[in-house]
Amino acid sequence: MPNEISDVQVIHDGWGRFLIAEIRLEDGQLVKREIEDHGNAVGVLAYDPVRRVATLVRQFRAPLFYARKIKDTTEVIAGGVAGDDPEACARREAIEEAGLQLRSLEHVLTGINMPGVSTACIDLYLAEYQEGDRVGEGGGLIEEREDIEVLEVPFKELADMVDQGEIVDLTTAFLVQTLRLKRPELFCRGDADK
Repeated sequence: MPNEISDVQVIHDGWGRFLIAEIRLEDGQLVKREIEDHGNAVGVLAYDPVRRVATLVRQFRAPLFYARKIKDTTEVIAGGVAGDDPEACARREAIEEAGLQLRSLEHVLTGINMPGVSTACIDLYLAEYQEGDRVGEGGGLIEEREDIEVLEVPFKELADMVDQGEIVDLTTAFLVQTLRLKRPELFCRGDADK
């Protein structure tokens, strides 16, 4: 007999939904599993290949503060997909969080961050921009109290941040490494950088 879900209880329904699922395993045993059902998301590494910088955001994250006393994290532009297609969401989040109007988006993958806990899938993108594509200040939505700081980080510094473990967000580290593999010339260090 294949695995089947025999019961689901919603124990919290707010910004995220938390469920207890009762699952009948192939051998007939019943087990309970906790599921965080937060919905899908997007993450986009916006970068300017001419000036050799990437736009990242820094913000407070309550779970990291609770678990590790990390005050804030430096991350790619990201957000939840709510009714939009992922590409439209990435474009909206880039304007809200970083004040950037993105040009073409390069889809990297649709991935799952924590398959043992969460239902969320995240669509990851690389997106070029130019200096003139900054159409606002960014900073997030006031009503969501995001209080986002927008950063332009030179590629050399960004690579060092990932290599030294200063970027703790896996989505960000993955997208930076992907860009390094796809466009290594952007990260080449000149003689002055050695």
